[in-house]
Formats: sequence, C-alpha cells, structure tokens
Amino acid sequence: MELHLASAAGNVFGYLWAEEAKGCSGEDYAKLLCPRGHGFGLDGFFLMQRPESGRWILEHWDTDGSKSFCSNGSRAALAIPGAPVEPLVEVISSGERILLRRDGKDIGIRMPEGEGFGLRDVPMATAEPAGFGWIGNPQLVLRVPSVAAVDLPTLAPPLRHHPAVPDGTNVNVIEVIAPGEARIRSWERGVEGETLCCGTGSAVAAAWLMRTEGVSSWRLHTAGGETVKVELALDANGEWRDLWLSGPVRRLGIVHPDPSLLLELRGR
Repeated sequence: MELHLASAAGNVFGYLWAEEAKGCSGEDYAKLLCPRGHGFGLDGFFLMQRPESGRWILEHWDTDGSKSFCSNGSRAALAIPGAPVEPLVEVISSGERILLRRDGKDIGIRMPEGEGFGLRDVPMATAEPAGFGWIGNPQLVLRVPSVAAVDLPTLAPPLRHHPAVPDGTNVNVIEVIAPGEARIRSWERGVEGETLCCGTGSAVAAAWLMRTEGVSSWRLHTAGGETVKVELALDANGEWRDLWLSGPVRRLGIVHPDPSLLLELRGR
C-alpha cells in the first residue's frame, strides 16, 4: 500500500486512493495510521476518488476516527501525484463544496459558503472578546493580548466541550499585531490538542476580524511558523462569500506501512 504524505501550514496528512483501501474504512485507517507512537504522527487521513469529470471527491478523518471537513488537508491534496492539474479545481471534500486554486507556489481554498455558513452568535459566555462561526465545523475565536502567553491546554478543553455546543467546537486564540495582521493558535476537536494551523479556524478568525476591524484581507502567523492569507467579503448578517485561504503546500513523499500494521487493521 502506498500512503502519500503532504503538508499545508505545518500540518501533515496521509492520502490513499479509495480503490486501494481494500475494504477497510477511513475511520480505521485514521485510528491506526495517524497517532504518534504506533502510527505516523499525522494530523489527518484522506481517501481520494480518482479524478473524473465533475467535482473531485475527498473524504477526511481526524486522528480519533471522526469524520470532518479539513481545509488544510484539502489544499495539500493537490500536491499528490494523480491529483487534478487544472488551475481551478471543483471539489467535494467531506460533503462540502469548495474550490482549490493554484497560484504559483501557493494553493488556495475557497471555503464553503451559502445558507448556514457564516458568523453566528457566540453560544457561551467568555472572559475574552469572542466570535463564533460555522464553516463545515464550529469555530470559537477568542481575542487575547498575547497568544504566546495563553495556556491553551488549560483554556481550550472546557470550551471545546462546552454544553452549549453539543458536538463540541474548535477553539482559536488570536492576537492582532497590525492592521490586517495577527497571530493565531488553535485547539482542534478530533485531534484533541493544539495543531500548527487550523485552516477553518483561521478563516473564521479572519471573518470575525473583518467584522470587528473592518479589514477584509488578513495575514495570519500560525503556530508552525508559516503564514496563511485570508481574503473575503462579508455581509451584514455575517455570511461570507469568496472566502479564500491560501498558502504553500508541500509534497513529502510516499511511505509503505509495515505489513504488520495492515494485518492489525484487517483484524479489527
């Protein structure tokens, strides 16, 4: 089995063509291949349909086996050999309709939009100024004086599991350092920890900052040291359109899981 690896904004994802899954589920592959220690330390796992006419289909699972929409992993999929080569690619990623765009070394993703997507009322009380949005997953954004000073493993879990959001939420902290420029750190459900960059969290953070600061283009400095750019238009109700997140992606290569891992998978 050939497991392709690619990264976006510091997060590393594994990709497998769907016909090579050999009857095993994406959930099982994610639980086995992603975790550090007995797996490859991946941030998520994708099954990919072979490109055909119409939209390209991707499915993503988090490290705990839960299925979710992942924007950085969707961007990095374009680095995999056999991916569509057009400058603009229509994609259905974990059920969400998106566009992927090649722009030099960068890959951009137009986030899901339309009815149901956008900023919403913050569902719980917070000590910090906060925003909340739905972008195929829920995102809570907290503005803090310094992201480096935040004890995220203490702050995030109670909010991630807050009863006001029955399925839980991702938690992002942001620090504005200049007009159109901010630092961000993210705690992701499904991973149950801090990641180097949550693409969907960055997108919602930029949308909320547009509402509060009046700036429609943001450079976000992520925990992994890379910078992502977010541009959007936002209406008075908090619904966005043409919300693009872009940044570099890297093809990392191919690994061949040891046969013992595959035997363990098929024994589940």
